[in-house]
Amino acid sequence: MSMLDELLRAVLDLSEGKALELTKKLVESGEDPLKILDCVRAAADEIGKKFEKGEYFVADLVMAGEILKGISEIVTPKLREAGKKRKAVGKLLIGTVEGDIHDIGKNIVITMAEASGFEVVDLGVDVPPEKFVEAIKQHNPDIVGLSGLLTLAIDSMKKTVDAIKAAGLRDKVKIIIGGGRVDEYVKEYTGADAWASDAATGIRIMIKLMEEKRGG
Repeated sequence: MSMLDELLRAVLDLSEGKALELTKKLVESGEDPLKILDCVRAAADEIGKKFEKGEYFVADLVMAGEILKGISEIVTPKLREAGKKRKAVGKLLIGTVEGDIHDIGKNIVITMAEASGFEVVDLGVDVPPEKFVEAIKQHNPDIVGLSGLLTLAIDSMKKTVDAIKAAGLRDKVKIIIGGGRVDEYVKEYTGADAWASDAATGIRIMIKLMEEKRGG
């Protein structure tokens, strides 16, 4: 079993001490920090599935989130070393939609977005549509990220996009949805511009959206 596999297992087992110890060893060994975060994302997706099956509970999601924060604190400095060499890309407003308190995937996206040169405004979790609308007016972002791990998040994403449209702000922002349950169908259903089921793909898409905006 590789050290990344061990890390995946430690996060699934909610073993904070072991997960942080393995992360430190991986960083010290020169492992790609993006691979470490992708490993954690895979664990987060599995935890979400277990939550929906009733095998994990809210307290487990909260604990998993705390483990990720610890891992991010270890990994982020390595990512930011690369980020400092890059020019500012754009502004991302992101939050986990109403009804979902999951923030593991969102936090990974934030870490990677900042490392890629984005300025990030984090609205947190369980964010109602009107809060997204208020934040767009206040922060004037280029991209709005709607995150959600649970199936119920899909309808919340649609309501949020509808609220942004109703406020007359839809043409001012690009909207990307993310999480383990999103796909092309969900993108069409919600009215978003793009979707991604993993953070690395999401960042690539957001950079492309910014390039298209500048080109346009």
